[in-house]
Amino acid sequence: MGRFLQLLGLVIGVAALVLQFAITMPASIAAGRGFFGSIVFYFSFFTILTNIAAVLVHVSLLSPAGYAWLPGFAGPRMRAGVAVAITVVFLVYVTVLAPLWRPQGLALLCDVLLHYVTPALFVLWWLAAGADGSLRWGDIPAWLACPILYVIYALARAPFAGEVPYPFLDIGRNGALSVALSSAAVAALFVVLGALAVFVDRNLPRHRHAARRR
Repeated sequence: MGRFLQLLGLVIGVAALVLQFAITMPASIAAGRGFFGSIVFYFSFFTILTNIAAVLVHVSLLSPAGYAWLPGFAGPRMRAGVAVAITVVFLVYVTVLAPLWRPQGLALLCDVLLHYVTPALFVLWWLAAGADGSLRWGDIPAWLACPILYVIYALARAPFAGEVPYPFLDIGRNGALSVALSSAAVAALFVVLGALAVFVDRNLPRHRHAARRR
């Protein structure tokens, strides 16, 4: 089951990322960003970066060549960190971003794949085969560094690009205090989900072994 979920997650993840790139590039160029600016724009979304990380985890574990090229993505801390991050992607999208737009056609397909399907497949795989009991509470700050660095990047890029990837990061429209509170809320979500991941990782393998003995 674990390998099946990995293969499915890899195929759907790559397809969704490629399709989103094919949709984003012409629309972004038409909006006046230029070719390289459009590439930067595509990679400026936390959803895209997290889905890429999920794909790289799958690649690193599905073949010896993948592991040789991407050993850092095969480790238990990276696997759990991506599970936490992609769960945050799902929760923030559902609660904050989804009500703000109504995608149609292929954009809707990408929306569903990147925000719903790939998070579900990755978390299910992690629960089925990725958790191995090796996580520590000290892993949580390392996972938290990911959204902190992302927010710093998004805010530093904003004055030059004239845009932010997500509306709740728009200081000009929302004010610095609102952006700080929104960022703190996402950071708190990372901490809570990180703690849950460590707790599950410490207990789930034991239950798996007990089930096999039965």
